Amino acid sequence: MGDQVEKSDAEWKQALKPDQYRVLRQHGTERPGASPLNDEKRQGEYRCAGCGTVLFDSSTKYESGSGWPSFFAPREGAVETSLDRTLLMPRTEVHCARCGGHLGHVFPDGPDPTGERYCMNGAALAFEPAKK
Repeated sequence: MGDQVEKSDAEWKQALKPDQYRVLRQHGTERPGASPLNDEKRQGEYRCAGCGTVLFDSSTKYESGSGWPSFFAPREGAVETSLDRTLLMPRTEVHCARCGGHLGHVFPDGPDPTGERYCMNGAALAFEPAKK
């Protein structure tokens, strides 16, 4: 996945917008429906807003009805997961494999071909349209 990105907390605070910092570095969650990326329909790539790593292709994005940008598969090696026990029911947290930024969670209720729903915070993503 390339070189790991490591920054101090102060460096992350300076590099990110407040909502990005809250989500990526403090494991926050944006309100459902808050992200303009929910309505993004163009072809392109979804990158980590913290380090720029390509995480998802637009061909894997779908409308889940959850209120957050959802994908059925990440780019190979782009994300890692860990167990999140912050709520009553354990969930699988998704984070950027390169910088460790919190992206969202993955659930086993997605469409074919994977059956997975990568429910991502739009603040953790940056969309780059495909070049024409």
